[in-house]
Amino acid sequence: MTVVSVRSPGASCPGASRCGHSPDDREETAMHDHAHGPLQHPRHDHRKLGRELGLFDTDPLIGAGLPYWLPDGAAVRHALEEYIRDAERRAGYRHVYSPVLGKRELYEISGHWAHYSDDMFPPMDLGGEQVVLRPSLCPHHALIYRSRARSYREMPLRMAELGGMYRSELSGVLGGLTRVRAIQLNDAHIFCTLEQVAEEARAALGMIRRAYEALGVVPARYRLSLPGPGGKYVDAPDLWRRSTALLTEALDRSGLPYEAAEGEAAFYGPKIDVQVRDGAGRESTLSTVQVDFHQPERFDLRYVGADGARHRPVMVHRSIVGSVERAVAHLVERHGGAFPAWLAPTQLAILPVSDTEVPAADALADRCTALGLRVEVAPPDRGSLGARVRAARLVPYQAVLGARETAEDRLALRLRDGRRPGSLPVDEALDRIGALVRAHSTALWDD
Repeated sequence: MTVVSVRSPGASCPGASRCGHSPDDREETAMHDHAHGPLQHPRHDHRKLGRELGLFDTDPLIGAGLPYWLPDGAAVRHALEEYIRDAERRAGYRHVYSPVLGKRELYEISGHWAHYSDDMFPPMDLGGEQVVLRPSLCPHHALIYRSRARSYREMPLRMAELGGMYRSELSGVLGGLTRVRAIQLNDAHIFCTLEQVAEEARAALGMIRRAYEALGVVPARYRLSLPGPGGKYVDAPDLWRRSTALLTEALDRSGLPYEAAEGEAAFYGPKIDVQVRDGAGRESTLSTVQVDFHQPERFDLRYVGADGARHRPVMVHRSIVGSVERAVAHLVERHGGAFPAWLAPTQLAILPVSDTEVPAADALADRCTALGLRVEVAPPDRGSLGARVRAARLVPYQAVLGARETAEDRLALRLRDGRRPGSLPVDEALDRIGALVRAHSTALWDD
């Protein structure tokens, strides 16, 4: 396969391939047939669709690369974040919060300052000290780990956070949600023994696979990202060899085909990048798994082993969907705004046939809200029934409410894909919709 590297219009982590903790700064356009799965429609530009659908926008008074989220976009983002948090809780992760500022010294210790300070915002003087907006969550989590003594009985210790980080991007490379200056990162670090590394990396790949299934995302390929000539990498050849061997083992045990790529590693170690492709065939990184021997040493992380001696843990970095911004951008382009039902900003549109049914429609909306569904009533003053059906074409479920349905407590359901399950008792219809939403299914109906 011939691969041509081009400058990415969007990455979601400062220093990208050098930091490596989330999507990289490079895209690769695969010049071959699209055998890895269907592509988004080439006209689906998330920047255009995001504004048309009222998901996000920008304002020059806020600044370039700093989009704000409108209610529908916030609903999508919230659903995605809650899915990730729930998946992490079920997988044994504990969630933390850490500040978005840190002393410059913190990033000097971690190596971030030396390896890509050019991509960080300038330090701010505060009380005789210099503080910076963080480019990564890794150092903060290392300090949380070392905040008290640790035992081998705690291993693996899985720590997760959906946290903000920042990158100083030039205005000319900013674009939509894929290249921004303020990033919300789905981040996690697993502190474990050497013997646990391959299994933890394999488990992380499993979480990524399940998330992609729920999101309707098809990975283009898995990439083992290795150091290349001329990069600013930690000079520790033995640690690089060990890290690469462990990631290779995780890929092999997962049964995943992968390709090695030089020059795409993090500055502190190799990583597995899960690549996705946009409608134009360009690749970018959405998810990562990394093995890090470097930062545990820099921060002198320890645990007490079964032998009573002090040992150094290994740090596995893992991001299921990378940055929330890039993930939503990809989902908008992949689905054209027709999100899976569990992710859709409005899950059920209620269409009363006449003004007489509006009170019943409002009461039904209250029932749906109590069940946790996102619902909207489209009354007759918004146009004819046909016009309202067309306006709600991206909503997964439409419920037409006429005199008969109101009298019999039934719904005449229409699905986004054109199917009509017919008239169903309200409780049955809502139970079936709710079950699919709770299961994070990409199916609209369970036949």
